[in-house]
Amino acid sequence: MPTFDIVSQVDMQEVRNAVDQAGRELATRFDFKGTDSSVELAGTELRLHSSTEDRLRAVLQVLEEKLVKRKVSLKALDYGKVEEAAKGTVRQTVGLKAGLDADHAKTINRWIKDHAAKGVSSQTQGDQVRVSAKKRDDLQAVIAGLKAEDLDLPLQFENFRD
Repeated sequence: MPTFDIVSQVDMQEVRNAVDQAGRELATRFDFKGTDSSVELAGTELRLHSSTEDRLRAVLQVLEEKLVKRKVSLKALDYGKVEEAAKGTVRQTVGLKAGLDADHAKTINRWIKDHAAKGVSSQTQGDQVRVSAKKRDDLQAVIAGLKAEDLDLPLQFENFRD
């Protein structure tokens, strides 16, 4: 019986590389001179810091460009609010969403039950959802449908077995 797993992961090495590239660009670009702008990675959150709110938005745009180039989905970003910091500067914390929590797994299971063919079944296993069916074509239809659905988190389809 063919099966596959639905997971939501973020490649932390690619995130680290994107943060390093963004930091180098902020250090060399003329429009960021003297703004004390920075991006740093601490665990599973990114900390953005700059002199003004519009410069902070520009820092965020640079970071997003680097993440997209490294094929990290922007759906994995959980934007915090912009806060005032010391000396009239501003900062923002951006969290990284990884793993399927119970609510998202339930949403995926419900979508599969409502939209998939008759012989398709799904079950939650920890932080992933295993989908099985009698026909490979039914599983491919589920993958295509979930890719088209906007679920507000990055999904990967792994471990496809015939």
